[in-house]
Amino acid sequence: MTHETVLILDFGGQYNQLIARRIRECSVYCEVHPYTLPLEKIKEINPIGIVFTGGPNSVYLDESLKCDPKLFELGIPVLGICYGIQLMAHLLGGQVKTPNTREYGKTHTQFDTRCLLFRDLPSEGITWMSHTDYISTLPEGFTSTAHTAACPTAAMEDPARKLYGLQFHPEVLHTENGIQMLHNFLYLVCGAKGDWTMGDYAKSAIASIREKVGDGKVLLALSGGVDSSVAAALLAKAVGSQLTCIFVDHGLMRKNEGDEVEAAFANSGINFVRVNAGDRFLAKLAGVSDPESKRKIIGEEFIRVFEDEAKKIGRVDYLVQGTIYPDVIESGVGDAAVIKSHHNVGGLPDYVDFKEIIEPLRLLFKDEVRALGLELGLADYLVWRQPFPGPGLAIRIIGEITREKISILQDADFIFREEIAKAGLDRDIHQYFAVLTSMRSVGVMGDGRTYDYTLALRGVTTTDFMTADWARIPYDVLERVSNRIVNEVGGINRIVYDVTSKPPATIEWE
Repeated sequence: MTHETVLILDFGGQYNQLIARRIRECSVYCEVHPYTLPLEKIKEINPIGIVFTGGPNSVYLDESLKCDPKLFELGIPVLGICYGIQLMAHLLGGQVKTPNTREYGKTHTQFDTRCLLFRDLPSEGITWMSHTDYISTLPEGFTSTAHTAACPTAAMEDPARKLYGLQFHPEVLHTENGIQMLHNFLYLVCGAKGDWTMGDYAKSAIASIREKVGDGKVLLALSGGVDSSVAAALLAKAVGSQLTCIFVDHGLMRKNEGDEVEAAFANSGINFVRVNAGDRFLAKLAGVSDPESKRKIIGEEFIRVFEDEAKKIGRVDYLVQGTIYPDVIESGVGDAAVIKSHHNVGGLPDYVDFKEIIEPLRLLFKDEVRALGLELGLADYLVWRQPFPGPGLAIRIIGEITREKISILQDADFIFREEIAKAGLDRDIHQYFAVLTSMRSVGVMGDGRTYDYTLALRGVTTTDFMTADWARIPYDVLERVSNRIVNEVGGINRIVYDVTSKPPATIEWE
C-alpha cells in the first residue's frame, strides 16, 4: 500500500496506541515502532512525519530511552509529546530538570497562536499534564509557544527544521482542542493529504491479496466474530471460490453461538465448513489453570484442526486470520511488554503446515474493522456483534475449565447480554460479558446454606479497545441481571461488577 505514513516511535508511554488512533482519525495512516528503529529503516519507510511518545523515564539518566540524534537531520517533521518533547530538548542541547512543582491532570495553559500547532485555536485552555521534569533551557533555534503557571515551556517549536513539542497530551480528550493540534501538525506541518480511508484500504487490500494468492487455495479461520467475519468478506471479494471458511466450534462458545454462526454464513455464497471439536479442545485443556498456557494450547490446537481440515479439502496454500492491530501490540512489539498472547499472534506454534499466514486486518483498530465491514456491505448484525476472544470462554473461566463451569457461564452470560439488549444499552456499551471466577463464598437460599461461585460482570466503553472505561450500567439493570442469574442459574450465589478501567486492567480477565 502507498498511503502517506506517520511513524510513532514508542518510548514506553501509556497513551501510545491512543496517539495512533487519533492520527488515523485524521485520515492519516500511522504505525507504532520501537524507539530503536534504525535510521535506514526510517528512510526506507519515508514517513511524512514522526511522533515521539511519552514515557516514564527522565531523559537525563544514563538508562533512559533515546533515539539516534541524527534523526533530526533527516528533514522529516517531528512532534515530541511529554517525554518526547523533553528528549528532543535534551538531544538538541537544551536542559531538562526536576522542578519543585510537578503537574498532573487538567492544567490551565496559554498558547501562542502564531505557532502552526495552535493556529485558529483559542489562546488559552485546559491541557492534560503528566510530568515530573520540565525544560529549563530551550535548545538553540527553539522558542516556547505555550506555558502554564508552573511550566515555562508547555510547547516549543523550531519551524525552520519543522521540529515541535508538546509537554501535555493532545491525544486524550481532557485536552481541549488536542485532536485539532494533532490535525494541524499533520496537515500544516507535514503537508498530509489525508489518504487513509476504509474505501481506499479495501481496494488496496483486495488488490494485494489477489496478487499474493494468485490461483492458490485459501483457508480462513472463521469464528463468527467481527474480525473474522470482516476478513471473510474481504477475502471473498478478493479470491471468491478459492476461499474456504472453517468455523471451529471448540466447545467454548457463548450459548447457542455455534448454531448462530452457522446460520449467518449458511447462505452467504462462501464455502463454509463447521467442525465440532469441543471434545478435542477440552481434553487438551484438562487440568490447565494458567491463562497464558490456556491461550497457547488453544492457539496450537486451532492450527492442528485447520491442518486436518485442509487435508480433507485438498491443497491449501494460505491460512487467513482476523488478527487486528491491538492484538499485535498487546502480544509485544519490539521492546514492548507482552500483555497477553493472543491466540492468533503469540499463541501460534512454531510450525504450521501452510505456505503463509495472511492477516488482512493486522493494521486496523477495532472501529476501523467495523468501518471496513460496512464498506464491504457486511450485515449490521455481524459488524456490530459483541467482541469475543478466540479462546472463547476459556479465558472467562478463571482457573481450570470443566464442562460444568462452561454450562454455568454460558447461561449466566446469556442472561446478562439479554438484559443489556432489553435495556437498549447494547450499542452504548462496547463490550459486556460475564466471568466465572474461581472464588466461592457462603450464601443463603431457601433458608439453607450455599457455597457457590462468584460471578463477575464486565462492561466497558471504548473507541479503540486499547484503552477503555468501565460502563456506568444503571443500578436497576444490574439488579435485574443479578436476580435472574441467581434464580435461574445453578452454582452461583454472588454477583460483582468490575469497575476498573483499562489501564490498569485489561478488558478480559485473563
